[in-house]
Amino acid sequence: MHDTDLDDKAKPDHERLFQTASQQGGYFTAAQARTSGFSFASLSYHVRRGRFIRVRRGLYRLRQYPESTREDVIAAWLAAGRDDAVVSHESALDLLGLSDAVPDNVHLTLPRTMRYRPATPGVTIHTTTRPLRPEDIVIRDGIRVTSVVRSILDAAEAGTAPEQIVAAVREAINRGMTTRTQATGAARSRSRRVQHLVQKAFAGESE
Repeated sequence: MHDTDLDDKAKPDHERLFQTASQQGGYFTAAQARTSGFSFASLSYHVRRGRFIRVRRGLYRLRQYPESTREDVIAAWLAAGRDDAVVSHESALDLLGLSDAVPDNVHLTLPRTMRYRPATPGVTIHTTTRPLRPEDIVIRDGIRVTSVVRSILDAAEAGTAPEQIVAAVREAINRGMTTRTQATGAARSRSRRVQHLVQKAFAGESE
């Protein structure tokens, strides 16, 4: 079977799939491939040819993109729906380089309307009454991630160890990823416990 024959039959849109995968660190799902016109047979064919790499069931990577050490996060994020889900809490702190602790689960935040989505093993789903604004989302390695301040405050509110929160605030400040004014200002809308943890990060500093 020739590639051209298979392409003519299935009419796959390589450019569309490339654009989708390029926005996700080179990864794409089987569902996204089908949307671009790739049948299961066509996907398998390109895997055999080495153009696509099958990472796990339902998840693929373009050969020209390097393997990510965060494949578990990418897989969970894509499975939840990349347009709705955002990596958050402890997983976001990890991706942002603000924590040395690797979370046991992949933490995702979804709109409250998605709260009935079935749970996936190894994934913790959070919903929020605080809608994610554009400034609350950043892109890391093609993945939608909550911003520095939002990640810290969400993790603190969810019960992440206090020492991890304090360390994350200090690291973010030292690296110029946020400011004291931004961190304390955003914390005012959270619980007294969260505000205390943020303030604790500045203990001993001059005003």
